[in-house]
Amino acid sequence: MKKKGCDSVNIILASASPRRRELMSLITEDFTAVSTDCNETLPPTVGLFKASEYLAQLKADSASMKYPDSVVIGCDTTVICDSHILGKPKDAAECRAFLELLSGRAHQVVTGCAIIYREKLASFSVMTDVTFRELTDEDIQWYISTDEPYDKAGGYGIQGKGSLLIDKIDGDYFNVVGLPVSRLNQELKKFMHEIKEN
Repeated sequence: MKKKGCDSVNIILASASPRRRELMSLITEDFTAVSTDCNETLPPTVGLFKASEYLAQLKADSASMKYPDSVVIGCDTTVICDSHILGKPKDAAECRAFLELLSGRAHQVVTGCAIIYREKLASFSVMTDVTFRELTDEDIQWYISTDEPYDKAGGYGIQGKGSLLIDKIDGDYFNVVGLPVSRLNQELKKFMHEIKEN
């Protein structure tokens, strides 16, 4: 989606993730990706399934302060199992614990997105159910010996070798990778139309 009709408005993706940059390019080539530096501490009042949307707004707010005349998109992905958010594993032992927890069962992946332009904000979350097959000790040892899991929420990457651990998904595949491109495309079109009208 080019900036037709909104030529003076740049689009900023507030993410350093190469996966998100690649997915964003499916929506538009006309954007700039920037890293953000903000406190990502969750208040206790934020529910598990709203955590990603909250953090996405923090990231978008942080980038919007640097680029106040741009449309800024923030996003965050959480992996939720047994009422716990599984972050990026800090070491092989934690990665093993994550994979043992996920083995043979379904969990939820939630990506929250926030779009900000000046005082205007739109945000939403998309959830996908992911089911792992039963993993053997050999499966787990093999996967944690790769470099793949350690920069991924939940300790796996569905777009890489982690795909071999998956039995099925119910929902948007790209949401699990880190950006719900179809929903974001629709929301961004609506947002850009509204700021053009105003």
